Parts: sequence; C-alpha cells; structure tokens
Amino acid sequence: MARDTAPIPLAAPRPAPPPSARLSRRQKAAIIVRFLLNEGADVSLADLPDDMQADLTKLMGDMRYVDRETLADVVMEFAGELEAVGLTFPSGIGGALSALEGKISPLTAARLRKEAGVRQAGDPWQRLRRLTTEQLIEICDRESTEVSAVMLAKLDVARAAELLGAMPGEKARRITYAISLTGAVTPEAVDRIGLSLVAQLDDTPPRAFADDPSSRVGAILNYSRSVTRDDVLSGLDEADSAFAEAVRKAIFTFPDIPTRLNERDVPRVIRDVDQARLITALGAATAPETAPVAEFLLANISSRMADQLREEIEERGRIPPAEGESAMAEIVGTIRTLADGGEITLILPEEDEDTPATA
Repeated sequence: MARDTAPIPLAAPRPAPPPSARLSRRQKAAIIVRFLLNEGADVSLADLPDDMQADLTKLMGDMRYVDRETLADVVMEFAGELEAVGLTFPSGIGGALSALEGKISPLTAARLRKEAGVRQAGDPWQRLRRLTTEQLIEICDRESTEVSAVMLAKLDVARAAELLGAMPGEKARRITYAISLTGAVTPEAVDRIGLSLVAQLDDTPPRAFADDPSSRVGAILNYSRSVTRDDVLSGLDEADSAFAEAVRKAIFTFPDIPTRLNERDVPRVIRDVDQARLITALGAATAPETAPVAEFLLANISSRMADQLREEIEERGRIPPAEGESAMAEIVGTIRTLADGGEITLILPEEDEDTPATA
C-alpha cells in the first residue's frame, strides 16, 4: 500500500523587524531632532523639562551614526504618529491658564495661578512680553534701573524701542547705560528676576471692570438726555475737574458724528437703524449743533436714498424735541454697538494737535 508522500506545508517566514525596532523612543527622538537641525529647521527645545533636555543632549552625544534605511524608517514612524494626532492640550496648569485667558473669570484664574505656583505658570518672560507698554512702564517706575535694564534686554527689539520712546529721556538713558552692565548676569539671575516680576503681577487683585471709570461714566452719559448729561458734567467739574475732563473725552454724542464717524461707514450705520427712527432723528436735527450731522449722514449715502429720506422728513413735519433726542440717542447707540463689535472704527478725538486720545 502506497504511502501519502504529499509535502507538509511550512509556516510562512516571519518578516524581518524594521531597522528602527532596536532603538528606544528616546533614541528615535534624538534622531528626529538631529535630522530637523540638519535640514535647517528652527527647533525650540527650551519648553521641555530640564531633565528631558539633558537626556536628549546626552543621547545625541553618545550616538554615532545611523544608516539611511534606519533614518527613513524613524522618519516615517514619526510622520505616522503626527498624522494620528487629533488634538493636543497645553502642558501643565500654566499652559491651560494661558489657553483659557479671557474665557474664565479673573478671580478663578488668579486663584488657580496662585495655587499652582509661579514656576508652573510657564516662562515668566513670555507673560511679561505680552504686557502693554503702559504696564511695562509701571514696572520700570517701581523697579531699580538694573532690573529695568534686564527686562529691556529680554524684550523684542521693536518693543524695547517703543518702551524707551515712552520714557522720560533721563530715565531712558540710565536704563540704556545699565544694559552695558548686564554682560555678567547669569541665566539663573535673569530667571529669578522674571519670576519675581510675574509674582508681583499675580499679587495684584483682579479688576472687576475691564475699562476705566471715565469710560464707564461716558458710556452711561451717551444714552442720557442732554439736560441730564450737562447737569452731571457740571457737578463733576466741581467735584473732580480732571475726572470730568476724562469723561468728556469718553462721551460720544450725536453732534460728534461728523468728526468721529468715517464717511465710508455711514451706509453701514444707516442699514442698522430703523428707518422711522432715522427720519425722526434727521427731522429733529435743526439746531445749529445737530443740523450738520443730518447733512453729513445724507451726503454719504446714495443720492436716491438721500432724496427719499428728505421727502419723508418733509412729510413728517415738526417733531417733538424729546422724541427727536431719543431717536438721536438710538443712532449713537447703533454706532457704539458697531464700533464695540469691530465692524466699524471710530476716529479718535485729539487731545492737542499731535497727540490722539483714547476713544
């Protein structure tokens, strides 16, 4: 009887492991960093923890070379991991607070930052660079010349020039000279100075109101009747003339429209105002201080629409002063809403011939 001599199927050979399989993830990271540097990429590693920066440096010092096949395999693996990333989160509580800045209440942000500690708030100099010129000047006013010089040296060149230009000449010269004495300052000292300045910022109680008091009073008086507005300003003149002047600069009323509203924005404003209220306001604008406003608005819309509005104003006839003033206040409110929303930009009033004031 013949035996079955059919060959027994052999198991398929296992594929050879990729060349990068023998490398650790840290070694692969060192290869990627070296590859990027070779290609001229600006790789910033300063945000990594100190121990990770040290490990990476030691690994790059220990490794000698990798062949092309291994390099290609590591790069492909790295690219695949990048493509698989769907979402990243900020590192630590400091990064989370930076990402949520303006989204959570200042009180909560201050409490979390204080609980986490200043060191966990990220690089102190990044926070200091985001300050306004006025805030940086306040720091220079209360700190020594040497600390101000270190801060100036850590700013971008353009910001440093802007800050110097906003200082009195003598103070700017002293701080500029002090920069020449910072050559021996150690990185640790610069870090401590930054942490100290940020700690002072965190110790400042959060403000309940984002804008200053004069702006808030001015916004309220914008919607008040002229009699009420004049009475309040007269009282402020007696109590605090400087504050009264600041409020006057923040006020934007119907007669201010020709000097504060750009001609190109008039059609945008007209579209947002109820036509009946617009006719009421224009029809009531017959006094010497309001008549130029009506002409300004009508002159910066299409002639067809302007003629139509003039006909309707004539048909409307005499308008009670209180109703006319209410309609004018609505137009002012519309302009303010559009400006606050960034849809139009108001022209800033001038304090003198050269210096613009804050709107």
